Amino acid sequence: MLAPMAKKIRFLFKAIFILVLCQLFPACYNQSDTTMRLGTNLWPGYEPLYLARHLNLLQKNKIRLIEYPSASEIIRAFRNNSLEAAALTLDEVLTMRHDNIKAVVVMVLDVSQGADVIIGNLETQTFSQLTNKTVAVESSALGAYVISRALEINQMSFDDIQIKPLDISEHLDAFRTGQVDAVVTFEPVRTQLLNFGGNELFNSRQIPGEIVDVLVIRQDYLKQNPQQAQALATSWFKAIEYFERFPQKTAQIMAQRLKITPKEVIDSYQGLQLCNKQCNQSMLNSTNGSLKSTLEQLAQTMVKIDLLNHQPSIVDVLDDQLVRQ
Repeated sequence: MLAPMAKKIRFLFKAIFILVLCQLFPACYNQSDTTMRLGTNLWPGYEPLYLARHLNLLQKNKIRLIEYPSASEIIRAFRNNSLEAAALTLDEVLTMRHDNIKAVVVMVLDVSQGADVIIGNLETQTFSQLTNKTVAVESSALGAYVISRALEINQMSFDDIQIKPLDISEHLDAFRTGQVDAVVTFEPVRTQLLNFGGNELFNSRQIPGEIVDVLVIRQDYLKQNPQQAQALATSWFKAIEYFERFPQKTAQIMAQRLKITPKEVIDSYQGLQLCNKQCNQSMLNSTNGSLKSTLEQLAQTMVKIDLLNHQPSIVDVLDDQLVRQ
């Protein structure tokens, strides 16, 4: 009777010992499932990720793409530990840092050069005509940032317009049905609204270099899974190379997800620069990369227009380990 009892006690102590070790050393815990869940929303600048999936570059590396209806949903999922990585704009990264969410920028995906816009209806020909009009804005840092900068440049304030918070998935319907006079939006909704007769009142060319899309990864996940993160970066660069070599074929693939024509896909990329390996090495360089100064200026601007109440620390926000090689 005593032998089986002693065996059970030894097994119990062994199990407790392993549990304690895994609390002290998280890398030993759940090694069987290190899948990287990467959150995105619909935007041409993120499409090379889905192209990489289409080309079977992600599956073998256990990288799972999850599409959300808005950046706000992505940030919420990241905050709730439902994601290990996310595609976000730089201003949204600063907002997360402001809220003490530990994520590091490991790669630049694209720079907006006209693809982020404010579209008005047929009766609205200029930005100043938005006075006392209703403007749909996504409840995210990017939407607030774009409308704030547009108002500042046009010497107007939030008192001059009426804001209607709407997710990006609701912009097209609200515009078509006349619920709003204008929307702060981006591709592919931009193309869809212009096709419906909208007028472009403002775009990101007027704030060059300020809207940058990046890939962020949790600090602890990156530390424990550097090879998997590196595989994602490699897949991104291969997808961009494929796009550059076969633009028409790629446009046909992307058109299905973006719900615009292949020609409109090609045209939409006139408004943004996809960031390849050389671009990343230049922008993310730890000593003289341009992204650091962009981040500093962006943080100052966000404080100035009351999107942040203080400047978050950006000392460890940028990490170029995935693009150095």
